[in-house]
Amino acid sequence: MTQAIAILPARGGSKRIPRKNIKNFAGKPAIGWAISAAQAAGVFARVIVTTDDEEIAAIAESLGAEAPFVRSADLSDDHAGTTDVIRDAVQRLALPADVAVCCIYPTALFLRPDDLVTGLDKLRNGAEWVLAVGQYPTPIDRAYRRANGRLLPRQPEMMPKRSQDLEPAFFDVGQFYWARAATWLDPKARVWDGADGVEIPLTRAVDIDTPEDWDQAEQMFKFSGLDL
Repeated sequence: MTQAIAILPARGGSKRIPRKNIKNFAGKPAIGWAISAAQAAGVFARVIVTTDDEEIAAIAESLGAEAPFVRSADLSDDHAGTTDVIRDAVQRLALPADVAVCCIYPTALFLRPDDLVTGLDKLRNGAEWVLAVGQYPTPIDRAYRRANGRLLPRQPEMMPKRSQDLEPAFFDVGQFYWARAATWLDPKARVWDGADGVEIPLTRAVDIDTPEDWDQAEQMFKFSGLDL
């Protein structure tokens, strides 16, 4: 892999947080934080924004990214999958199969350049996919479920075990995904097959989906003393 391309999927019609991709966060549009991290990583030949929205495209270009095409309406609704959107961008850009492509979410507000570089290193070392993950703070093996008005353990055999004896578990923090262009183009490829992860501290792990997530991110920024 001789070069890398960043692609940010930023549609205009977000419902739960209207215009969230360009909503002001700590003094600049949300997408600006992701673009800045990609630029500072120093590994991307191009930083591309795929959007259906003229305002988002203009803001992205003002921040130094490219918006070379308008995403189609059928890939900009609530049901469009991220892999489909990135596949479309890879096809439009006619990227060679071996190019390293990083999908970066435009609301990856706490993304750091070194996380992206670490992800690229893992991809070059043989991972099929690389994603940003966080470690669950409590053992999910001892999780409960609700049934008939009561709480029941999901895995009863795990309940007597000490937390330190249980295997750590991880979740997708919604920041980025690395894969080769050929992998993105494969409609049968799944992010969880052959994946490796870049672990993100919980102080920087918030996936912005709801207004409550946004409020949490603002509090994290304000009180955590983060050096972004």
